[in-house]
Amino acid sequence: MTLQGSVPFSSLACFFMQKMGDSYFFINFVGYLIIYHEFSFMTLNIKTIILITGVALVLFLPSTTMAKDTISHSEKINNFTIDAELMTRSELRNGGLPDNEEDHDNKAYFILERTRLGLDYERTFLKAHVTAQHSAIWGQAGKGAFNLYEAWVQLTSRKGFFAKIGRQVLSYDDERIIGSNDWAVAALSHDLVKLGYENNSHKVHAMFAYNQNSESVNGGTEYRNGDKPYKLMQNLWYHYDHPNVPFGASLLFMNQGLQSTNDNDLQKTFYQQLIGTYLSYKPKNWSAEGSFYYQFGKNEDGIDISAWMASVKGTYSPSTQWKLTAGYDILSGDPFFAVPTGGGVGLGLVQHKTIKGFSPVYGSHHKFYGAMDFFYLSTYLDGFTPGLQNLFAGITYKPINKLKFDATYHYFAIATNTENLDKPLGHEIEFTASYTPIKEITVSLGYSYMHGTETMERLKRVDNGHDLHWAWLNLIVRPKFLQTKW
Repeated sequence: MTLQGSVPFSSLACFFMQKMGDSYFFINFVGYLIIYHEFSFMTLNIKTIILITGVALVLFLPSTTMAKDTISHSEKINNFTIDAELMTRSELRNGGLPDNEEDHDNKAYFILERTRLGLDYERTFLKAHVTAQHSAIWGQAGKGAFNLYEAWVQLTSRKGFFAKIGRQVLSYDDERIIGSNDWAVAALSHDLVKLGYENNSHKVHAMFAYNQNSESVNGGTEYRNGDKPYKLMQNLWYHYDHPNVPFGASLLFMNQGLQSTNDNDLQKTFYQQLIGTYLSYKPKNWSAEGSFYYQFGKNEDGIDISAWMASVKGTYSPSTQWKLTAGYDILSGDPFFAVPTGGGVGLGLVQHKTIKGFSPVYGSHHKFYGAMDFFYLSTYLDGFTPGLQNLFAGITYKPINKLKFDATYHYFAIATNTENLDKPLGHEIEFTASYTPIKEITVSLGYSYMHGTETMERLKRVDNGHDLHWAWLNLIVRPKFLQTKW
């Protein structure tokens, strides 16, 4: 077989295999792919994803095959595990989430459940993992939601290179931008190819995703109302740390292709980018963390984006039992709606050419912006994005290793000067406790109270905005049914 206008395919395969031992060749080749996509991501298609996957297999399979000759026949190299996670959480809400309806009882009580069954296989240079997931509310009509949460295979070389292909959970840095969002019942996973290199001090990960609604043979490549908000995505992440140095630094670049919702050009794909850094310094009994991200490109309506966010956090542990935490987050926002909307709330319905409201995309938002999930897990009125300021302080007490208590205070305010509204949104106080009697079982509970302002009531449309309550009780059991080696 010969590639048209090129050298024979067999010659290319031989060339790649001969170069397998040369790490510099691999680095340069992956670098070429990354640079190619940085400057031509607008033309990325499924053929390119297949090319990347194929090259990864060509590069890694020879290493794993040659490794078999070095393994003793008596050595147990195959590991197989069957485990599960069973989560049950009851919640009591009294004004805990925004609601556009009026004149009804604002209290709610329900029980959530999530069940995961995992299969894990590992041997030299090869890993495979599958997780099936079911989530529902007790008494819900139908059978709830059943899906394949994870299904991936990973090939690893001796020199630290790896290729991970399939549906997988992404968790980077403090999970502010890319995280599992595991508090949510369904949580987050992504279908993609991940290529990487890791050693004691340096990690480089490149990720490539391409989504479609169905296996169609015509009709173009539109992607609407799918499982993911993006049609395609490429991420490049670099991290530095060292076992003997308490400093860590990460750089992240993200490009997303979003299917147009503009009625004038529904076939078009708009591209949105994010670039930023996460820094941490963690000596013996205190730590400091900070991050900054800038968002640009266009949203799905084709409107330009210029948004940013910054965060800083410090912790101090005077003993093994106590920890003090304080920090501040600011996410940029818009003084007006991005597009005209029906009705009016005195905010000045002005269509502007640039969106300044930052979106933390695929982060674990529950960890950062208040346990009651008013911000970034739920939207402001009509999708308005005035940004957010979050000033917080907390204390953690561990009387014994298996028991922990937390108390956290948040002061929330919008980040922009908005017509006819003051900036403060309110004050939130959170109390949580968790107990782990054995490593497979964790019981936790929490209570949150928010005293909202008039701005909070108008932007979030919450009843009794000055008195918002939320309480929950959570049980997680993680049994391991089988673990064997051969």
